[in-house]
Amino acid sequence: MSADLIVRLIGMVVFAIIGTYYGTQLGQIAIAAGVTASFSIEEYSFLIGLVGVLFGLILTPFFTTRPVRAAKKWLTGISAGTLISSLAGLISGLIVAALLAFPLSLMPMPLGAILPIGGAVLFGYLGVSVFVIRQNDINSIIQSIRNVPLGKRKSNLTSTEERILLLDTSVIIDGRITDISRTGFLPGRLVIPKFVLNELQFIADSPDILRRQRGRRGLDVLAAIQKDESLGVQILEEDVEGVKEVDEKLIFLGKKLHATILTNDFNLNKIAGLQGISVLNINDLANSVKSIMLPGETLAIRVIQQGKEHNQGVGYLDDGTMIVVENGREYLDKDILVTVTKILQTAAGRMIFARPDERSSGNSKE
Repeated sequence: MSADLIVRLIGMVVFAIIGTYYGTQLGQIAIAAGVTASFSIEEYSFLIGLVGVLFGLILTPFFTTRPVRAAKKWLTGISAGTLISSLAGLISGLIVAALLAFPLSLMPMPLGAILPIGGAVLFGYLGVSVFVIRQNDINSIIQSIRNVPLGKRKSNLTSTEERILLLDTSVIIDGRITDISRTGFLPGRLVIPKFVLNELQFIADSPDILRRQRGRRGLDVLAAIQKDESLGVQILEEDVEGVKEVDEKLIFLGKKLHATILTNDFNLNKIAGLQGISVLNINDLANSVKSIMLPGETLAIRVIQQGKEHNQGVGYLDDGTMIVVENGREYLDKDILVTVTKILQTAAGRMIFARPDERSSGNSKE
């Protein structure tokens, strides 16, 4: 049963009682005044009570749950720093107004009665406005008093224990997050929003076979992450009302919690970055840790397939980097030494071109 329905029923009962009471009073007054064609007291009570029932049933949510929901939505969009600054400004403004209230109350009437109240409203508003506008400067002053270096003043969530990492659906399905987290290269607390779990379940129930397999793999990865107590995974129950897209919800939570979004989604990476949210992309990490090769270096690979061009062979390094071997077709299904000739960086990754080393050629001739 929804909150609106409960409030409507309560309002219906309350306003029915009020309507019945005032209907009875109105009927008594009408009869005592001798109003022509007046109803009986019971009829007045019934009619006014019915009006109260309709009023409570229809209008109660508009001055109960609806304002509360709007205030909650407004408050969730404000950062904790802004709320604290607003409260500090309000308290400061009211203190100033209290100090001026006594002198202002000594002024001639009606100024003596109006100015103290007007001063409280004015200085409260000014205090909130000034503290919110200059909250960054106030934070800087507080940090300098505590002798905290400016470079470490961005957020208290950047520490190892307080840093929040919001996991996207794509990074859970990818699966590499488990091994990366266990290495300790992701300091902080892994947080998985409930709506991400719902999307994973939706994908796992998809009629499309490929999507269903991806969703189930994501659920398996999630189960493995939760079983590992060293990772400290937390499920966040909070949802974002009024927003349907999961990416938009993640961006909203990233702003609210000052969190870092962990994803493989290129579009989410760009949009979150444009809005000033910190993003970690697993694909960027994978490309960064690939071994660096220079032309002239020699390495051992196994040629596993033919290349697109004539006489080419193709092999792979342990990190998945493709090695295109010129004149490597004759070494198919063999382990050989190759010399790097050229390195090509593409949007899909890095490709290395090489040719068979002289020692491999000699062994082949033998």
